[in-house]
Amino acid sequence: MSADTIGPNIRSLLTCSSLTVLGLALFPALLQAQAPEDTVEEIIVTGKKYVVEDASSGTKTRTPLAETPLTVSVINDDLLDMWNAGKLTEAMRYVPGIQAEPFGIEPRFTNIRIRGFDAATTGIFRDGLALRNPGFSVSYNLEPWGAERIEIPRGPSSVLYGQGSPGGLVNYISKRPGTRPIREVEIEVGNYDRLQTQFDLGGTVGRGETNQYRLTGLLRDAETQIDFVEEDRIYIAPAFTWQPTAATRLTVLTSFQQDNTKNSQALPGPGTLTPNPNGTVPINRFTGEPDVDEVDRTEFSIGYELEHDFDADLTFRQNFRYNNVDLDDTVVFSNGIEPDLRTINRGAFGNFGRLDGYALDNQLLWTLGNQTMTHTLLAGIDYQYTDARSIQSFGGAPSIDIFDPVYGAAVTLPPPFKDDEIELEQLGVYLQDQISIGDHWRINLAGRWDEASSTTTSRLFGTETETDDGEFTFRAGVGYHFEAGFLPYVSYSESFLPASGTDANGDPFEAETGRQYEAGIKYEPADGDLLVAVAVFDLERDNIVEFDPATFLPVQTGRASSRGLEAEIVANLDFGLDIFANYTYLETEIEASPNPAIIGNEFTQIPDQIVSLWGDYQFEQGALRGLGVGLGLRYQGSNFGDAANTVEVPSFTVYDAAIHYQWNQWRLGLNLQNFTDEEYAATCFQRAGANFCTFGESRTVRGTINYQW
Repeated sequence: MSADTIGPNIRSLLTCSSLTVLGLALFPALLQAQAPEDTVEEIIVTGKKYVVEDASSGTKTRTPLAETPLTVSVINDDLLDMWNAGKLTEAMRYVPGIQAEPFGIEPRFTNIRIRGFDAATTGIFRDGLALRNPGFSVSYNLEPWGAERIEIPRGPSSVLYGQGSPGGLVNYISKRPGTRPIREVEIEVGNYDRLQTQFDLGGTVGRGETNQYRLTGLLRDAETQIDFVEEDRIYIAPAFTWQPTAATRLTVLTSFQQDNTKNSQALPGPGTLTPNPNGTVPINRFTGEPDVDEVDRTEFSIGYELEHDFDADLTFRQNFRYNNVDLDDTVVFSNGIEPDLRTINRGAFGNFGRLDGYALDNQLLWTLGNQTMTHTLLAGIDYQYTDARSIQSFGGAPSIDIFDPVYGAAVTLPPPFKDDEIELEQLGVYLQDQISIGDHWRINLAGRWDEASSTTTSRLFGTETETDDGEFTFRAGVGYHFEAGFLPYVSYSESFLPASGTDANGDPFEAETGRQYEAGIKYEPADGDLLVAVAVFDLERDNIVEFDPATFLPVQTGRASSRGLEAEIVANLDFGLDIFANYTYLETEIEASPNPAIIGNEFTQIPDQIVSLWGDYQFEQGALRGLGVGLGLRYQGSNFGDAANTVEVPSFTVYDAAIHYQWNQWRLGLNLQNFTDEEYAATCFQRAGANFCTFGESRTVRGTINYQW
């Protein structure tokens, strides 16, 4: 389905869908209204729970967070509903160690940093299997409505997942079938002409609980704060579970997503970050060409999760997924500014990508031991294959007056300068032992061997580059669990990431490596309504490939470090107040580089401090029963917009709020993000000798009507 088809038709389709959804919601309500008065049962949903007891992403086993000597944060469905997250990055704004929107508003894809390091190309996972994006050939922007929860283990995770970012990963866990009936429809409206319809249906099929289904979907037509930039989406995710016996379970997960949007915009520093004699550039200014710019992406995936219990102590699991992405991305972008400080030079860039990916993970889980010592052994063999094609074009475009833009210039992309076929293959074998000694000692030991290869074939030049890497990674953690609920721990972990390309001698680069030391303490009392986690870490990344400014050739001499502290408090207090609070402090440093002028400097676009606090109070008794009010604060410290650390982007603070009311099966919600409408630069960078800045999201208002029956 093309962008031309989606754009004109999606609003009329949405209107019909919204009326249909409203009819589905009203029909059982009308039947209920006609029923005898004593048959009507009042339903008030209370007791939303932010504290999550366990997670699987850190260890691939269901392990209590309070007894895991690792750092893992979880965004569960209650938080996703509370924040009404429209993008995956919005759902991670209140997570420690995460810079969820490093370049501000980004409608195209999920662009995140974890502990100072990029995780956009190697750190996005779905249901425990990686979504690869070699060389930014494609992109991903997973739909939060389709998520059951989001788990974020921080620090190197190669020991269980293979090649990846040293900062950590984001594991999006899809909604899946169950035996409990699920019938939920919702209509959402908001500023910037936002109109959205979504539904979630599930339950059993036929008699008994052998067959279960889940059908989740969404249809959205929306503009954004940037002129001419839309944010349209179609999403559908059918799922089916077959459970013939209590010991065997097969779940099929599928999804289809179509996005139609445009690129984020970079505005000149003079007129935004610094004064400009011509005036102030409005942050909604579009710098491209409305009839040229487009981001049209289609994603499809199908896979399964098979689990069989041989007995109470031995389980086999097999997870498989095939995913496909097609991307058409054309942008006219700012590429310098003239001395008059109003004429913006522009370039045109096209990125046309296609990707097919296969991932398979086989696991054998065995629990053995006695009252003194218990071992939870996990042995696995996983395989990944990715075939991607990336066609890129670059050329000039007519300049524009940023203060009085006139659109409609003719822009033609020149022939491609790049047409590459990229094949990635990875085979890994791993073994993990989680040891519990009595009621106190918790030990995690894991090792893995990977064989990874990549082949890049240039269709333009007829060349082929191959790299093969074999790497062993290791992780160890130990903690002591006190009866009062405290767990002090220390851990060590490693990562690796194959580097593509060759040096000046034609020799392939070695794989990047990472290592981390971490120490922390967790606290969870017996009632499970509070979780406090504090960690300090020392993370280093080696063998980074950079360009030598003297020779303009790639060299592998880069080394960078990130050290810091993270604190997280999640609480469900017994008088209706829920709290989600986080603090991050980072010290980043470039330790080695072919450019000696930047050695010792901080990373670009990375703040040294991030603070977030969310609180929600729900009335549980009296006339206001069912009414809830939430308030949030997000603070980000200053960051540098250039490698020389001469351009400093100021800190900012924004506030969010939510009001929600539950009456019987109805839920009304109002979410306000940045409700004071703070204008702030998320970060800046240099392009063609000039400073350009990207801005954060302006005030957004979204109202929802939700019905469950």
